[in-house]
Amino acid sequence: MLRCISKSFHFNKAFKFHTTAYRSQNYFDTFKFVERLEQAGFTRDQSEVIMTCLQKVINESMSDITKVMVSKADREKAIYAYKVDFAKLRSEVQLIERNDFTMMKAENDRLEGEIEKLKQKLKDEIARTQASVRLDLNLERGRIRDEASAQEIKIKETDTRIESEISNLRTQMEAIKFQIMQYMIGTMTGAGALILAYLRMFK
Repeated sequence: MLRCISKSFHFNKAFKFHTTAYRSQNYFDTFKFVERLEQAGFTRDQSEVIMTCLQKVINESMSDITKVMVSKADREKAIYAYKVDFAKLRSEVQLIERNDFTMMKAENDRLEGEIEKLKQKLKDEIARTQASVRLDLNLERGRIRDEASAQEIKIKETDTRIESEISNLRTQMEAIKFQIMQYMIGTMTGAGALILAYLRMFK
């Protein structure tokens, strides 16, 4: 910047030309900027040269920036294209959602049908199992009743045999008692006869 100030005395006309060229595109208050430079100790010409250099740099920077900027028409065109693409994308998404919903509903209906079939199959299996269990229980009850009847018959037969054996034992005991009585009577009679005979011998 000092070099620019030192050369300002030789090129005042050239810088004044640039000042007038960029005066229509001021991005800051050049008059106040020059006044502040003068208050800081710069001369009028030095202040104008510094202001011109700064303005030129700013204009060049803004020119570079505006080169990459998009015009309003291009921007509106791009926005319209984005809106069209977005609308198309939204339509596609809605179509995919509808298709997915339709597929999910069909799959859900199919699963519900399969679940109903499985429920019915399970009910049938439970009914068959219950019928089989009832049949087995009835058969087991019948077998138990038959076994109980057979046991009762065997018990009755055993009781009859026991009673018959007891009767036979009683009959045998009565016969033995009668035999014993006969033996005792015979023995006593023989003993009495011997005693009488013995007594007669000694008389």
